[in-house]
Amino acid sequence: MYPKKQLAQLVLSACQYYNIDKVVISPGSRNAPLTIGFSNLKEIETFSIVDERAAAFFALGIAQQTKRPVAIVCTSGSALLNYYPAIAEAFYSNIPLIVISADRPKYLIDVGDGQAIRQENVFENHILHSANLIEDVNELNFNKREVAKVIEICVNQSGPVHINVPFDEPIYKTTEVLESFDFKSTSIHEYKKEINYRELSKVWNSAKKKLVLVGVHHKCPKTQELINRLNEDPSVLVMTETTSNLHNDKNINSIDKLISKLQDSDFKELQPELLVTFGGMVVSKRIKQFLRNYQPKHHWHIDKQTKMDTYFCLSEFIGESPVEFFEGIREYLKDTDSDYQKNWLLEKKRRNECHKVYLDSASYSDLKAVERILKVIPENSQVQVSNSSLIRYMQLFDVNPSFSVFCNRGTSGIDGSTSTAIGAAYAVDQSTTFLTGDLSFFYDSNALWNSYVPKDFRIIIINNSGGGIFKIIPGPKSTNALQYFETPHQLTANHLAKMFNFEYFSVTSTEELDENLKSFYHKSERPRILEVFTPSEINDQILTAYFNSL
Repeated sequence: MYPKKQLAQLVLSACQYYNIDKVVISPGSRNAPLTIGFSNLKEIETFSIVDERAAAFFALGIAQQTKRPVAIVCTSGSALLNYYPAIAEAFYSNIPLIVISADRPKYLIDVGDGQAIRQENVFENHILHSANLIEDVNELNFNKREVAKVIEICVNQSGPVHINVPFDEPIYKTTEVLESFDFKSTSIHEYKKEINYRELSKVWNSAKKKLVLVGVHHKCPKTQELINRLNEDPSVLVMTETTSNLHNDKNINSIDKLISKLQDSDFKELQPELLVTFGGMVVSKRIKQFLRNYQPKHHWHIDKQTKMDTYFCLSEFIGESPVEFFEGIREYLKDTDSDYQKNWLLEKKRRNECHKVYLDSASYSDLKAVERILKVIPENSQVQVSNSSLIRYMQLFDVNPSFSVFCNRGTSGIDGSTSTAIGAAYAVDQSTTFLTGDLSFFYDSNALWNSYVPKDFRIIIINNSGGGIFKIIPGPKSTNALQYFETPHQLTANHLAKMFNFEYFSVTSTEELDENLKSFYHKSERPRILEVFTPSEINDQILTAYFNSL
């Protein structure tokens, strides 16, 4: 059975033509033609998730891992607006999502009809392109061009797009015939600036202090080889974050651990002549402040898609992948005599020793819990991390190089972390651990209302009874409104786990944590939650003492 509506058939045909093979549907009535169609296409895998916000982040998690577009389908009205947080995340993280919204016909908008809002271009500030289709058989050619254009933009530019599809009554009529439409390429070509490798190499070769900073990045053997080569140059210091998924003993893989408590004279020694950045968003606020206050003479940002001037001193945007760029410039490069890398690696060694001494005697806390957890997560795991304090704690540790670490850093929101993690876990054939804070977990609790959670999916909740980040960052504690920043509570995940058929465990000490972690990753018939209750009143004090100890 297929929908009789021409527009629905057109969208279905386009998804087939462009090999869109996963569609997440949220129940509704106005999207009935799309729901009927997608659920009857054998080559397309469909998912049913009620909450549109959770559905969109679930789809984002799949697309994050597969790097292929995933479509999300909803009914008309406010349902569509619940997609917005995930769309913004996809926009800033370059993740391909195809938003397909059913709409009411234009004559029903703004006349007092139900579930009728102004849906056209509703995401215009955070979308690559919007296609507003017209329900008129005489507009077939226009609709075909728009659908083709929007999907090609999604594929080629890797980001969110929106197809708004109006349906008038009747919407449930079906046919046994699925029409095939001819889609011609819209030939979207962007101008590519020629790169003068020879001139850029002069800047590189003359700089005795070169800092390479990598943000969010998928595991990539070729990029890892590039990082290994760059570390052979004594004038190059490579800084990576946990979400970069790049490892080398010479990397500064814990930026805040290195630059915390530096004095002005130290910052001047660290200040690079040339800054080279690639990858996505950077977590460390300290490195952003440092590079904005001690700006390099030259800043190159390398990315095929996005020009980012994070440090307000961008001198060259290089529209290639890092591997392509360094292969192109390689023949012109020379190693430069310098003690830049050597000096800062000695500082790294000193601080790692202080780190170990402090952690060996540290009290039970958020920091101590993260240390213990990272030691037992299985090899080759995917690790999804929620935003706020936990991703910052992660930056302080040497993460197992076999892990693949992800976090929604595009907008850095807590709103869909759990849903993203479940979508990502579904998409990969490897054990997945989701490490989250309590507020992030409860905020997205509808994520567990999901029939696609793998049995080996593991959630570890650090429950410090509120938004611990607001005790860590300066400012909130100096006010008389801390309870409104921190949101203290006495909630536990126990009843949610029972309702959604997760196995549940809880701990309140280092000893209990170590004991439970021994069996937490054993094979099970249900996914599991481990809730780690930590002392809210001292977590920030322990973290402050940690940085002082460095």
